Amino acid sequence: MNILKNRFNKQTITRLPGYTVLNLWVIFTAVLVTWIILASLSTTREIFTSTMLQTGFHFENYPKALFAHNIASYFLNSVIYTFLSGIGIILIAAPCAYILARFSFKGNKFIQNLFVGSLGIPQIMIILPLFFMASTFSLTNSRFLIIILYICLNIPFTVFFLLSFFATIPGSFEEAAAIDGCSPMRTFWIIIFPLAQPGIITVAIFNFIVIWNEFFIALIFANTSDLRPLSVGLYSMIQSMRYIGDWAGMFAAVIVVFVPTFIIYIFLSKKIIAGVTGGALKG
Repeated sequence: MNILKNRFNKQTITRLPGYTVLNLWVIFTAVLVTWIILASLSTTREIFTSTMLQTGFHFENYPKALFAHNIASYFLNSVIYTFLSGIGIILIAAPCAYILARFSFKGNKFIQNLFVGSLGIPQIMIILPLFFMASTFSLTNSRFLIIILYICLNIPFTVFFLLSFFATIPGSFEEAAAIDGCSPMRTFWIIIFPLAQPGIITVAIFNFIVIWNEFFIALIFANTSDLRPLSVGLYSMIQSMRYIGDWAGMFAAVIVVFVPTFIIYIFLSKKIIAGVTGGALKG
């Protein structure tokens, strides 16, 4: 018993610096988020005089941010980009990962290495060629172009993530389906795809967060106000603060941007952890 106690005390002491840093980070984040929420419910004057909520809760900041500052339009654009891109990524990457994981053919490893290698290519290196191609084919200022770019740029990570999930599914499922007369593609969508649900849900959440918060691609290719997602819309709103000075409305817009990802982490955190750890154990 004493040996176990001593070992527990030693483990606690060795982990104490990590726990301290983690607790400090949690406190800092909680204070920061709380301050932004209070600022979004105050007036601009109260924010600059550090007297937030002195005149009560100003919920009108949210409708003002949504409609007067066009955040509602940016929000709708982000929903369109994220939803359609997320579906497109899964529809392309899942069959690709399944074929690479389950079938042996010449060039299989080479293709896998290409996907892995593409993860290390900085986006800034491919922006100019992409913009030149988009201009050549008159695809600029188009929602379709932005969705296609989001799909293409996120496929390598999605394929890499799903490879381990498809590789460990027992082959008996496919053999049974083949006996029943299922084609390989039908077997994938009806049997294999649902079995890989933990990994697919996890990578879909990751893609949602990445696309929802994406800024650089949208800044380059969404040149008009009608096409801007939330990240670029918020940036343009910050730039306009020097003229309009509605800082309370800006903080309300920050909360609008922040809430969807926060809700996802709150309600789907267990699925994210299960998917990541499951993939790590299987890989």
